[in-house]
Amino acid sequence: MEEENLVSEKQNGITEGVIWKQLLLFFFPILFGTFFQQLYNAVDAVVVGRFVGKEALSAVGGGTGTVINLLLGFFVGLASGATVVISQYYGAKRAEMVGYAVHTAIAFSLVGGFLMMLLGIPLAPAILRAMNTPADILDLGILYIRIYFLGIIGNLIYNVGSGILRAVGDSRRPLYFLIVSCLSNIVLDILFVAVLRMGVAGAGLATIISQFLSAVMVVVVLMRTNDMHRLSLRRIGFDGRMFARILRIGFPAGLESVLYSLSNIIIQTAINGEGTDPVAAWTVYGKLDVVFWMVISAFGISITTFVGQNYGAGKSERVRKGVRTCLAMSFGTTIVISAFLYLACGTIYTLFTKDAEVLRIGVEMTRFLVPTYFTYVCIEILSGALRGAGDAWIPTLISLSGICAIRVAWIMAAVPVWPGIRTIIFSYPLTWVITSLLFILYYCFFSKIKVVGKKEKSEYVR
Repeated sequence: MEEENLVSEKQNGITEGVIWKQLLLFFFPILFGTFFQQLYNAVDAVVVGRFVGKEALSAVGGGTGTVINLLLGFFVGLASGATVVISQYYGAKRAEMVGYAVHTAIAFSLVGGFLMMLLGIPLAPAILRAMNTPADILDLGILYIRIYFLGIIGNLIYNVGSGILRAVGDSRRPLYFLIVSCLSNIVLDILFVAVLRMGVAGAGLATIISQFLSAVMVVVVLMRTNDMHRLSLRRIGFDGRMFARILRIGFPAGLESVLYSLSNIIIQTAINGEGTDPVAAWTVYGKLDVVFWMVISAFGISITTFVGQNYGAGKSERVRKGVRTCLAMSFGTTIVISAFLYLACGTIYTLFTKDAEVLRIGVEMTRFLVPTYFTYVCIEILSGALRGAGDAWIPTLISLSGICAIRVAWIMAAVPVWPGIRTIIFSYPLTWVITSLLFILYYCFFSKIKVVGKKEKSEYVR
């Protein structure tokens, strides 16, 4: 035990080091990891689209992608509870509790993956038919999603394992594993699809093999560490008390992910009703928009782990200073991104289309929305900080009411009265402003972080 704690103290700069440096040490690996995840998804589409055809391209994206992202988003939200719990106990140097949380989280990924496989494979046809999947891609979509669910356990193990590593301050190795997985996916895609002509099945196999590779790498690292988060295969199992704690923090995040996705589906449906040109422009806007979301999400994940460890260590003032620092960094970065996209969007759009009307609508959309990005910053950073302190339900309720509910209500009530694309997309800044104000009020006057006391600290430091 003494040796483990010494190792922990040597490696852990999160509770002692310069705050902005510690945040950036987390931020950049997470940002690059998100980039490679986007590249990972794009490779399947490019290879299949060029070597098989548009039907196969639709089969590996579209409805299948929506189903996969919906289910994975829910599970990743649940798994985030494990990341928060582990970071808190790790910051408090409670090795025994870290061990319980690590082995419970891995068991959760195994059982969750097995259940998703058992449900996803037989239910795939019904799910895709319910989404009105076109007949000419239905069979290909069913084949792809079944192969994906066949290997879903590897994906979940990687997500949980990388969350464990980030919880203890290691954000680099999850990035390395993702890079290796991405490169292997590219090679296997070319081999299976372009050389062996296996079509959609080849793309599916390339994906699950690459995910299995990343899962093996993260498990090997966890088994070889000498720190308190070491994984022992014989100890994998559920600790009831720890599992309840993980679910208490993770379930709200999983629920929020699902409802976010559903609200965005409703907005997409409203945009679809505006015609082909707005849909095409919105699709391209999404390629620009992802730049902001990659950056702000990386800051959100960074502050969650930072707060988790420092809250667990009882360093409440360092927690508050970390939140202020992360907010300042996020606002500064957002201003730069917004200015770049505002000025360069016209040129960037021409890389995707030459259609004059699509270009006009796209530039108008972009220049309407990107100046409002700053109104979202407090939502991401404050919700991440609150979850790091174990405060999960209130941030979820604020997000669900301020973003999801109001966004849906706006689409249903305002669009019929003032039809048009600008009315639809106004739902974004409208809900960001309202939700940011709610988060600021809660954080400043009611949250654990502002009123943290002996009771909260003693839960982890004892």
